[in-house]
Amino acid sequence: MTIDPSPLHRAALLATGHQNHPAGTLYVVATPVGNLADLTLRAIHVLGLVDAVACEDTRIAAQLLNHLGLHKPLLALHAHNEHAAAQAVLARLAQGQRVAYVSDAGTPAVSDPGAVLVAAAAAASHPVVPLPGPSSALAALSAAGDTRAAGFCFVGFLPAKGAERRGALAAVLADARTQLLFEAPHRIAELVAALAAEAPQRTVTLCRELTKQFETILTRPAAELPAWLAADKHHERGEFVLVLHALAVAAAEPGALPEDTLRTLRVLMRDLPLKQAVALAAELSGAPRNTLYQRALALRAGAGAGGGGEPD
Repeated sequence: MTIDPSPLHRAALLATGHQNHPAGTLYVVATPVGNLADLTLRAIHVLGLVDAVACEDTRIAAQLLNHLGLHKPLLALHAHNEHAAAQAVLARLAQGQRVAYVSDAGTPAVSDPGAVLVAAAAAASHPVVPLPGPSSALAALSAAGDTRAAGFCFVGFLPAKGAERRGALAAVLADARTQLLFEAPHRIAELVAALAAEAPQRTVTLCRELTKQFETILTRPAAELPAWLAADKHHERGEFVLVLHALAVAAAEPGALPEDTLRTLRVLMRDLPLKQAVALAAELSGAPRNTLYQRALALRAGAGAGGGGEPD
């Protein structure tokens, strides 16, 4: 895609040029998650104004700046060098330079690098100015239609594998609030299979390739997602955001455990000794430990007798 940057810069200057953009300031700039047109006029103006751009990947940042007809010194600052690279940014800020930070896509420090740099700049008494803009998490939430949502929990990427991943997913499913997850294409099939097995009736909005040409947004019970994914291999391509809709709050009998708490307990019991599973389930859910312990004993007895525990 080739654009003429001149009209953009004129529009950006008209919209925000009269505003104050002080020197010695770190500007945290949200950038498009796929659609270049989502870049704000203020972001265009500030990227043209700053003395340098710190970025997660210099190649991606250079491509964005080239689209805008801009050429700036680029400072690589990513997850593997953030502490050391932040010092180079602080040195520039101390000289009175304006520095922008951009991640590869979306809002920095939301599952991307940036938090360490922001904390370091603030600790050194340098102003930090956020330039809000694209966020795949918020875009997905806005398209989910979760009518029960009362706030949400941003989870991002789950641990990659093993008991840590299963425990993290159990904690997510035990939380009645709306949950926002990211997932990579090579793990999406595993994630939707786990959701279908552990919470088949929970409503999930699956978003693929948000803001891009092949954007897909669908809302289904978790049980239906594996079949949709398997129907076309193209469905597994791209980056994913999943919105786990909030759970309905239902009245329970005195002393009864919510189904999500029971589900968490069952998942933890697969990999942990009984007492450890109970302790962790109590910490995650807030349910009484004694009640959880008695139910764990009943679940273990049922499994030993071939009962397989309680159905979902």
